[in-house]
Amino acid sequence: MADSLNVHFLSRKIHSLTGLVPVGAFLAFHLWENSMSREGGAFFNEHVVKGIEHLLNYKLAIELVLACAILFHGIYGLVIWFQGKSNLNRYRTCSNLRYLLQRFTAFTTFAFILWHVWMTRVAAGTDPGVAADLFGHMQRMYANPVTVVLYIIGIAGATFHLANGIWLAAITWGLTTHPRAQKLFAYACSALFVATTFLGLHALWGFNHRFF
Repeated sequence: MADSLNVHFLSRKIHSLTGLVPVGAFLAFHLWENSMSREGGAFFNEHVVKGIEHLLNYKLAIELVLACAILFHGIYGLVIWFQGKSNLNRYRTCSNLRYLLQRFTAFTTFAFILWHVWMTRVAAGTDPGVAADLFGHMQRMYANPVTVVLYIIGIAGATFHLANGIWLAAITWGLTTHPRAQKLFAYACSALFVATTFLGLHALWGFNHRFF
């Protein structure tokens, strides 16, 4: 019984840590690099896509580490999602609502990441035309309003999950034990949510101006 509790405790810690590094850090970086779409297709393909490929000499190793972290965080997050219980119907507090949204966005974000990787990374790996002009590929994707709506929902869900996850991680790791500290840190995490969501929407605008 004690060993089971220790494994669960350690898994929770690793789950929390992988949500910050590398998954959360990569999400923020990925939204920032995609926001460079505002500079146009030639700049994006030459300086962002190819620039990142040249910068990351160990790209495959980094992608494997990132994939393992996402899979662990996503799968174990779903385990937590099914095990947890919300008292939203009984206690309609802001904290309980955030708890419910964290559980819900765990599922939607995992599904969104898989879909996004399939539509971009896998497509670029199987179609030389996509790899040569990723900007044009994204433009064609966003020509469909349904895709735009799904991306907005997916981005907002992912950025909320990250921001609220950071707030929860601070409690998990004993950094904000006092209620006042938790409240103040919640404001900082809310600002992070707004900033990262703006980056994501800005990227959509850059790829296809006519929807914004």
